[in-house]
Amino acid sequence: MEQTLTPHVVVVMGVAGTGKTTIGPLLAARLGVPYAEGDDFHPPANIHKMTAGTPLTDDDRWPWLDSIGEWAHGRAGVGGVVSSSALKRSYRDRLRAAAPGVVFVHLTGDRALIEDRMAHRQGHFMPTALLDSQFATLQPLEPDEAGVAVNVSGTPEEITARAVAALGDLDGPEAPRNP
Repeated sequence: MEQTLTPHVVVVMGVAGTGKTTIGPLLAARLGVPYAEGDDFHPPANIHKMTAGTPLTDDDRWPWLDSIGEWAHGRAGVGGVVSSSALKRSYRDRLRAAAPGVVFVHLTGDRALIEDRMAHRQGHFMPTALLDSQFATLQPLEPDEAGVAVNVSGTPEEITARAVAALGDLDGPEAPRNP
């Protein structure tokens, strides 16, 4: 598979079950940059809450977002891909405060498709019971945010190809677009 090098740090975002953990590494490989799994930045208390079916509060998320932002800042100018739900504008603002050049790939899809995918995955701590809270919290990318929306229908390879093409259409972090 041909690699396309990028200086961007890309945050693959979206509700649980959209495929961030699947698409993130594929996208990183296509872009020729390292991948970091956003779930690995969660403190144990957050994972315990989510495993128990308790939605995280903003106070729970700030240290997690700060850790992701620190990683992204360290990759500035050389590129990288990291997953993070980044559901609210304030969360994305927090990431941008740490790493101003980040761009977002918002994985989007029909709720039924996402719920079906969540029901069939194994070994993940996020129960399908939290999907409604994820959709209720979601604030899609706004026109002034550097990023693209990518539909999650199809195979992981098709989704990744759409993400690479959409990122290629961005002129840079100063020219945000949200198709």
